[in-house]
Amino acid sequence: MKKLVIAVACLVLCVLLIVFVGLWNLGALIKRSVNTYGPEITGAEVHVEGVQTVLLSGEARLSNFYLGNPTGYSTPHAIKADSVYLDMDVSSLSGSTIIINKIELIHPKINYEKIKGSDNFKQIVKNINGNGGKPDRADNAVKGKGSRRLIIRDVIFRDAEVTLAISGLVGHRISARIQDIHLKNIGEPEGGLPPSEAFKILLLALYSDITAPKTIIEDMSRKTGRKRKEASDNIKKFFGK
Repeated sequence: MKKLVIAVACLVLCVLLIVFVGLWNLGALIKRSVNTYGPEITGAEVHVEGVQTVLLSGEARLSNFYLGNPTGYSTPHAIKADSVYLDMDVSSLSGSTIIINKIELIHPKINYEKIKGSDNFKQIVKNINGNGGKPDRADNAVKGKGSRRLIIRDVIFRDAEVTLAISGLVGHRISARIQDIHLKNIGEPEGGLPPSEAFKILLLALYSDITAPKTIIEDMSRKTGRKRKEASDNIKKFFGK
């Protein structure tokens, strides 16, 4: 009996050690995943400068997140955020479905650029849908295991600033703040989604908000003092609506 107790204690200690080491390296894993597989999924430059984690809690703070634009666009980026808060379910990290409780982008700067009947966000989504199987490589390449899936329970784009631009036309830019975007339960009904699919859902939801003239009209008329109808006509002309 004594030997059995010692054996069980040793096993528990080994498990705790493995979990501890995994959490200790969590920041490096997040940074490597974003910087390596982000560009492959989106067909654009993606990087994060640093990741600070709170040991044993699953919380992380990403600094200087950057999603660039596809080739041919002149604005400096699609999305840029100085700070991104991430909260993961620690118990899910060793399983096949990773649960992210919350992602919060603080004051992201977003550029929406139109060019030749398309725009930068449509192009990024197009890249995700058909870039030669690279999303599969990214979806599978987590700690050398098989296909990994994500559930994201809460996503917030807080205090976002959007700049609307028409490529090649100097001065044709409009900046505005939009209401906070709040998304819930991405991948939960499906029991998890591949990372590329989850990211595409985030982009499409963001796209829906930044191309809705109403929020831009309200901000533009408030900041410039223009009459609401004049602001409405200008914004609708921009979107072709």
